[in-house]
Amino acid sequence: MDIIHWSVELRFALALALGLLVGLEREGLKSEHHRLTLGGVRTYPLISLFGFGCAWLNKLQAGFMLPAGLLALAALAVLSYLAKMRESEKFGITTEISALLTFITGALALQADVWVAMALGVLNAFLLSEKAELENAVKHLDRVEFLAALKFLLVTLIILPALPNQEYTRFHINPAAVWKVVILVASVGFLGYILASRLGRKVGLWLSGLLGGIVSSTSVTVAASRLARQNPASAPLCLQAAILASSMMYIRLLVLVALLRREVLAVLWWKLAFLAAAALLLTIRKRPAGPSENIDKGFPITNPFEIRPALAFAALFVLLSIITQWVKEYLGKSGLLTLAGVVGVADVDPFILSLVRNPAGFPALSAAAFLLALLSNTLFKGLYIGLAAPSLRRDIAWRYGLLAALHIPLICL
Repeated sequence: MDIIHWSVELRFALALALGLLVGLEREGLKSEHHRLTLGGVRTYPLISLFGFGCAWLNKLQAGFMLPAGLLALAALAVLSYLAKMRESEKFGITTEISALLTFITGALALQADVWVAMALGVLNAFLLSEKAELENAVKHLDRVEFLAALKFLLVTLIILPALPNQEYTRFHINPAAVWKVVILVASVGFLGYILASRLGRKVGLWLSGLLGGIVSSTSVTVAASRLARQNPASAPLCLQAAILASSMMYIRLLVLVALLRREVLAVLWWKLAFLAAAALLLTIRKRPAGPSENIDKGFPITNPFEIRPALAFAALFVLLSIITQWVKEYLGKSGLLTLAGVVGVADVDPFILSLVRNPAGFPALSAAAFLLALLSNTLFKGLYIGLAAPSLRRDIAWRYGLLAALHIPLICL
């Protein structure tokens, strides 16, 4: 129910106000740059009222007035543009387009919901007034981040609506539901990707590892291991970054579980929170003396919205969902726990999320498999970075060993 009753009189006043808003902006530009423009503080309100009047005549069965009025204004805009071409070497068509949009705004103020006219009028004035800021933003636009955002729109707005939203086979495979999981995981990772790409190289390896853990703690560990192998002086920082990424893994999974199946949180939230806090405590170290901080430039983080990785994640998620259900049916508890230990050597997200989304519920066995996969993944990451940094193997062994050991009592609870 509208708080304001938008009578014809109020709609008339709205058309006048929106035209005046654009006119004030154009008048300031005209006086500031002394340019030849289509109009200013008087012309644009008149254009908006012209659109309002044509819309009124349209309601009085003079249907030709709206297109005729728009064509007449377009002819004036063309003349204005030709005049600018003769007067200046630098010219654009923004003012003429804004005049046509102002005419449409005035017409819509009478014939459509008022929010449509308000949105067009305010955005018209905003885009005109923020010319310098928008052009400066384009100059500093990261092409990689732009393409990443474009792929995000492709994954969410184009692929998802095309997928069937129904279950297939006895394993309850729903293509739309599977792709929603892909979008959810990639969206959380995309946040980490943007933060890491913006901040990681400015603040160093430790924050780069922390933010990279939002994308993939395994990938950060691999990258940290490579850097430690190439530059042994950086090994302590790389170890800290890898463990920080692992701490973020527990938080990321906690968020994903909350978004997928909130009822599972009662079983897992305190366990994941405990492991995240333990991993953070294990990152405490003495700051090494020497030049190692000079290489503190962050890790390369890949965009989680690349199409091929997204498709690979979806395929792996479906495959592990089928295998998990089959193992639970035919091999029982020992089979599922064995599978959990095996999948931990790689990315655990597909397996863990297949457990969480299992329509049969989330019994204690699934919770144990969830944590066992994390334990296995922790040991694998410790082994990987230990092979890359021989000088720190004792430090790596006790830190990752203790973190892995802390999973055991939580699995048994």
